[in-house]
Amino acid sequence: MNIWWIRRDLRLEDNQALTVALNAGTGVVPAFILDEHLLAKPAEKRHGFLFEGLRALDEDLHRLGSRLIIRRGDPVEEIANLAAEIGAGSVFAEQDVSPYSLQRDSAVAAKVNLILVHGLGIHPISLITKSDGSPYTVFTPFSRAWKALPASDHVLPAPASLPAIPGFASVPLPLLPAPDSFPAGELEGRRRLNAFLAGPIFDYEAGRDRPDLNGTSSLSPYLRFGMISARKAAAAARQASRLVPDAQSRAGCESWLNEIIWREFYQSILYHFPYVLKTAFKPSMRSIRWRNAPEDFQAWKTGLTGYPMVDAGMRQLAATGWMHNRSRMITASFLVKHLLINWQEGESWFMQMLVDGDPASNNGGWQWTAGTGTDAAPYFRVFNPILQGQKFDPDGIYIRRWVPELRNVSTKYIHAPWEMPESEQKNASVIIGRNYPAPIVDHQFARQRVLKAYSNG
Repeated sequence: MNIWWIRRDLRLEDNQALTVALNAGTGVVPAFILDEHLLAKPAEKRHGFLFEGLRALDEDLHRLGSRLIIRRGDPVEEIANLAAEIGAGSVFAEQDVSPYSLQRDSAVAAKVNLILVHGLGIHPISLITKSDGSPYTVFTPFSRAWKALPASDHVLPAPASLPAIPGFASVPLPLLPAPDSFPAGELEGRRRLNAFLAGPIFDYEAGRDRPDLNGTSSLSPYLRFGMISARKAAAAARQASRLVPDAQSRAGCESWLNEIIWREFYQSILYHFPYVLKTAFKPSMRSIRWRNAPEDFQAWKTGLTGYPMVDAGMRQLAATGWMHNRSRMITASFLVKHLLINWQEGESWFMQMLVDGDPASNNGGWQWTAGTGTDAAPYFRVFNPILQGQKFDPDGIYIRRWVPELRNVSTKYIHAPWEMPESEQKNASVIIGRNYPAPIVDHQFARQRVLKAYSNG
C-alpha cells in the first residue's frame, strides 16, 4: 500500500494527491502527522479548526471503508517509520511552498519515495513566470499571465470507496474545539461556497469592503486547510459569471476570482522570495526605526485604541479568530502607520489569532499595508480610521456589534465618539476616558510621524 500524506488538503473531492495515489493501484493509507514544530506555535483557534477538520475527514473516510491514521512527532521520522511499518512503496502528498515545508519535504524524500503532487493552487507556480523565467513581483501582470493559462474547471470526484486499513496504530487528536463561527470540514466548506454562490458573489464587487454586511464567502479557513479546493472555488466563480446577464453581477464574480489569484500570487512570492518571512521584500524599507511601545501594542491587540473601527476589527479577531478583509487593512495600517510599530509584530499576532492564518497571505497582506512588500501600497498612504469607518460602516452596525460600549452612541458620533458633548456621552451611557478610551494617538500627529520615519528610513 501507499501513503496519502495529508497536510493542507483535508478533503476527498478534487484531491489531486489522493487521486494520483489511488491510480497507483496498490491501496492507500490516509495519514496525518501532528507536527510538534508547528503545534508548538500558539494558534489555539486555528489548531482547533484543524483538529475538528481531521475528525470530520476521518468520519468521511469511515463512510468509504477507510480511516485516518494519526501520528505525532517529527514528520520526517514519523512518515519514514509508517512507511516501513506498512511496507509502503511511495508516499503521495500535496506540494507546499513555505520554506519550512520545502525543507521538511526534502528531508522526507531522502528517506522514502515521496511524490509531490500539485494541488495547493490552481496553476503550478513554475508556470506563472515572465518570458525570461523570473517570477512576477507585481500583481496585475501576474494576474494576466494566470488568466492566460488554460482554465481547467474539471473538479475531480471524490472516490466512491476506499480500501480497508489494517490495524495500524493511531494516536488520538487533541480535544481542542473549533471556533463556533467556523465548523470545520469539507461538507461545511461546500455549504458556504453554495450559499455564497446563491447571491452574495454577485454583489461582491461593492459588498466586499463592507464589514457591516454579509458580503464575503468566509471560505478562507476552508481554503487554508484544503477543505475545499481552490480549483473548485475558481470553477464555481467562472460558472456563476457565465450564468448571469448583467455586468455588475459578472464584476462581482470576477472580483472574487481575483481574490483567489491574490492568494496564488502571495504563494508565488513566498516560494521565490522566502526571505520575506524574516524581513521586508524591499531592501530600502529594512532600516525604518520602529517604536518599541508595548502599551500601545497591547491596546491595539485588545481593541482599546479609542478608534472604534480599529477596535471593532481587533475584537472580532479575538472573539472569532477571523476578521473582515477591510478591517484587516484598517487595523494593520493603524498599527504600522499610526503607532509606528513594526509590521512583523502585527504579522505574528495575526498568525497567532487567525483561523485562516497562512504564512504567504498573511505576510503578503502585512507587507502590502506597511509599504515594504512587493506590489505594496505606497508608504505615504495612511488610512484615516474615522473616514474608513464612515465609508465602510456608515451606520455603525459593525462597530456596535463588536464594541458594545458604543451601542447607544448616535451615528453622528459613532466613528469619533470623543467628539460627543458631555451631555451626549451621558445619554449614550459611555464616558470617554472611563467606559471607552480616548484615542491613544492623534491622527494628524501620527501621519506626520510615520512619514518622517519612512523618509528617514
